[in-house]
Amino acid sequence: MTPVAPNVEEMTDLHLEELSAANAVAANSLELRPGQEAFATPTTYTQEEPGIDPTKAWARVIKLGDEVVGFVRAYCDPSHPQEELRCCIWRITVAGTRQGAGVGRFAVNAVIDEAKRQQCDKLTVMWTPGQEGPGEFFHHLGFVDIGDTAYGDRIGALPLT
Repeated sequence: MTPVAPNVEEMTDLHLEELSAANAVAANSLELRPGQEAFATPTTYTQEEPGIDPTKAWARVIKLGDEVVGFVRAYCDPSHPQEELRCCIWRITVAGTRQGAGVGRFAVNAVIDEAKRQQCDKLTVMWTPGQEGPGEFFHHLGFVDIGDTAYGDRIGALPLT
């Protein structure tokens, strides 16, 4: 597939749609850039962790007009006992042809808005380190490394106050 150069002006037409059966297939079919597959599981896949309240998960499809161009899943529970899980981005997936045009930033800003609405004071994210991974993206948005998980994933945090 030949990448289509995104028009930055059209990115102002981005909007969110709650994850549903009607858009899950499109979200799961997003094509990444070569080399990024190693950092991804199926987009809408979620694995329940002990102590996670599934009613506090927040999953949205990112659309440009009628086209699904991304997906974001977050979790906001200010009372969760693990600090890094109190307000956390679980996943951001952006179609390879739309990367670098503001879709990921739009997703993070949407999570920040939701986190503030939930009265969270810090947003965290975890990622697998690697050259094609999302670490540079999160650092560019202001996340700072605060540690690693037991599985070797990096934890980044962004203050919201």
